[in-house]
Amino acid sequence: MSLFRTKSVEQSIADTDEPEFRLKKSLSALDLTVFGVGVVIGAGIFTLTGRAAHDVAGPAIVLSFVVAAIACALAAMCYAEFASTVPVSGSAYTFSYASLGELSAWIIGWDLILEMFLGASVVAQGWSAYLGAFLGQLGIALPPELSYGGVVDIPAVLLVLVLGGLMTLGIKESLRVNLVLVAVKLFIVLFVIIAGLMFVNPANYQPFIPASEPTEAASGLTQPLLQFLSGLEPATFGVGGILAGAALVFFAYIGFDVVATTAEETKKPQRDMPIGIIASLVICTILYCAVALVVTGMVSYRDLDPAAALANAFVYHGQGWMATVISAGAVAGLTTVVLTLLIGATRIIFAMSRDGLLPQRLAKVHPRFRTPWVISIVVTVIVAVVAGVTPVGVLEEMVNIGTLSAFVLVSIGVIVLRRTRPDLKRGFRVPWSPVLPIVSALVCTYLMLNLSVETWLRFLIWLALGFAIYFAYSRRHARLGTGDFLDPSKPRVVGPPGR
Repeated sequence: MSLFRTKSVEQSIADTDEPEFRLKKSLSALDLTVFGVGVVIGAGIFTLTGRAAHDVAGPAIVLSFVVAAIACALAAMCYAEFASTVPVSGSAYTFSYASLGELSAWIIGWDLILEMFLGASVVAQGWSAYLGAFLGQLGIALPPELSYGGVVDIPAVLLVLVLGGLMTLGIKESLRVNLVLVAVKLFIVLFVIIAGLMFVNPANYQPFIPASEPTEAASGLTQPLLQFLSGLEPATFGVGGILAGAALVFFAYIGFDVVATTAEETKKPQRDMPIGIIASLVICTILYCAVALVVTGMVSYRDLDPAAALANAFVYHGQGWMATVISAGAVAGLTTVVLTLLIGATRIIFAMSRDGLLPQRLAKVHPRFRTPWVISIVVTVIVAVVAGVTPVGVLEEMVNIGTLSAFVLVSIGVIVLRRTRPDLKRGFRVPWSPVLPIVSALVCTYLMLNLSVETWLRFLIWLALGFAIYFAYSRRHARLGTGDFLDPSKPRVVGPPGR
């Protein structure tokens, strides 16, 4: 039964008062909203919109963004309820520990480590690619063997090291830099939208929902698991294209869940966590829809360049200088994404280490900066190495499957905690529960089934490795099993001598 033992909410909150593990509470609702916008809006706003419009949905890609936003909002509300009820570092890991039990918590924590580490590495390489393009437009060429696609991606490594150092100095300091970069990114996105409106031709919106047409199906390990299991033939455009587009652009929204990892460092988490999570999602949805309307209005969806639709839409109208502006926006945008994912990774590992599922000595907090400095250094070094020397492009879908699995468990966890602990104070409650959490879990499961067979195989291998570590180490060292934790019923720290 130890596999399903739960860590009470009171116990989780009490652990945050231990002097050696106490984090600094300094974040506001504005900080959290900026944090969320910073991680959600990346290069996808400049590239993914065009690819989805050209390949599957046409101008109706705007509806795809709305459908994806609704699906994402379901998971966001579940996160908001949990984060306002259990304001502790760890996000979905901590939520699962309180509701579904230790094994589920370990699985989701293990998945989130995959998401954050691999996501930060992939995005750092994307940042390096955009930096190279931006400098190239200014007439500056980087050595090919020491830049994106070379033997060692030096720009990606330097970015991770600088942001890792900033993260170690303090969460508030990190978010000050994040605020400036998000402001630059939003300015450029808004500038692109306003500038693009001058070149919109209403005729390009016809037909708004192109007629459905069959498309060539993927085969073997590259085909979606749903296609492999059902034998359904894929189609593009039409209503089916809108749904296919929603599945594609859904991943442009991934990242808002990282906001929940900072709950322990928020001044008023019961009030501010729901605001930060939901406000960031609303802002990003509005910007995504605006960019989709502009790009499909500037150029017919048939003529859009799937690789760099927005930049080439301006080139199409003789505004080549806008490609430089868009590259600058992507550089700023991806910087904030890498910083946010690094912070999220450290907070997940911090929570797991404090609970004893990973070595506890990793969770030591710096006496001055009040940040988990040991974990910050470990995360920075690993991500820098992976980003610098590993061709991770083929593993990008692993980020998505790790995130979606977390969404599913959080949605189920909301239902379970409502039944097991109806007495808990909740700063935010998902409306129409359990219907909406169930719908959220089903939607996220459907999106997981749209990922390729090879992604699922890699995911199962990662899970097998996680199970091996759990049964070999984590289960025996968990503080919940040893009794080495704060007693929430007593005013002082308790634990074995010598702590």
